[in-house]
Parts: sequence; structure tokens; C-alpha cells
Amino acid sequence: MLIADGHPLVIRGVRHLLENEPDVDLVGELSSRSQIVQGILDLKPDVAILETGVPGLCGIDLIRQLAAQAPSTFILVLSAHEERVYAQQALLAGARGYVVKRSPGEVLLQAVRAVRYGGLFLDPALAGQAPEISLPTDVESGRSGSLALSLTNRERAVVKLIAQGFTNKEVALKLGISTKSVETYRVRAGDKLDTRSRAKFTQYAMMQGWIGAGSR
Repeated sequence: MLIADGHPLVIRGVRHLLENEPDVDLVGELSSRSQIVQGILDLKPDVAILETGVPGLCGIDLIRQLAAQAPSTFILVLSAHEERVYAQQALLAGARGYVVKRSPGEVLLQAVRAVRYGGLFLDPALAGQAPEISLPTDVESGRSGSLALSLTNRERAVVKLIAQGFTNKEVALKLGISTKSVETYRVRAGDKLDTRSRAKFTQYAMMQGWIGAGSR
């Protein structure tokens, strides 16, 4: 894990958040654009958290460059901008996640874990805008073990239906399995996606392109 931000206080806050997580290893902190590309190429972190609010530090062109030159490092954008156009531009440029700065630390941690295993993450603060955000077409083509690929066919089917608003009983009837089996698949999928929330299942399904707005 690597952090690139032009504000020392932000770096300190993110570092403090990540240091308390046993499964996260912080390998570098960068505070200037000139350091970012070379630092990522040298250190080869799984995830690089890039801040986009500082003029001249990190922009769409840099995300594009890193996506091309360091494809094994997944980019997670941390931004003060909450408009969908910024998230859309970042994701289309090659970022794997977008988190707004005002969000709780738990959201950033969830994003880190999602992006780390090849998934996409969109801050829940933008979830209501998600249907209007164009996402890359290769969502499931990341490294082996990505979140999308780690779900079994049955887990994926359950998540899709839950995301569309169906109850466990309705899902069971549609798939021809027991309600208990639905709950088992739901829990397993939740463990892999690091969530138990129906809203997060819906957000994830939309980001994978499995459902659209108003699906039911």
C-alpha cells in the first residue's frame, strides 16, 4: 500500500488508519508528483491511494500513465470532489476506486480491500449517481482472485437478485433452492465483498454492470 497526497495531515490520518489494520502493509508515502511515478514503479505496491485535490499533484493524465506503466498497482482515488463527473473520469482513466474525503475511515478501508483484490469501488456517497457513471468494460479482467471472479456462480446469482430488492424467500423461489441456502450464499458473498448491507450489494452489482437503475 502506498499513499500520495500533497497534505501532510491527510497522509498522517490515512497512515494512522491503515497502520491499525493487520492485513495492510504500508510501503511508502509520497507528497509530490515527481515522486509518484518512480515511487510506484520502484515499490510496486498492490494499491496506491492518490489524492486529486492538490493542483499539479495527481490528475487524470497521471492516473492514465500509471494504469499503463504500472498495471499491477491498482489506483484508489481519494478526492474532495463529490460530483459524478470526477468519479467517471477517474474510473475511465484506469482508477479502480473513488472515495470522497468526507467519508468515514471505514469506507476507505472497505475501498482498499475491494480494490486490492481487483474489484471496483465507488464511494456510497455517490451511489445514488452510480447508474449515470460509465465504468470500464473490463471490470472482471483484473488480476486472478478479483472480487468479481472470486464469487461462485451461485453467490453471484444471489447477490444480483438481492441487489434487485428481492427477499431471501423470493430469491430461493427464483433459484429453486432453500431459503437457508440463500442465506448461506449471501453470507459467503458478504464475506468476500466485506459487507452485509443490501445497499452495498446493490452498489457492487451496479458497478459490475449486473443491474441498472430501478431493476426489479
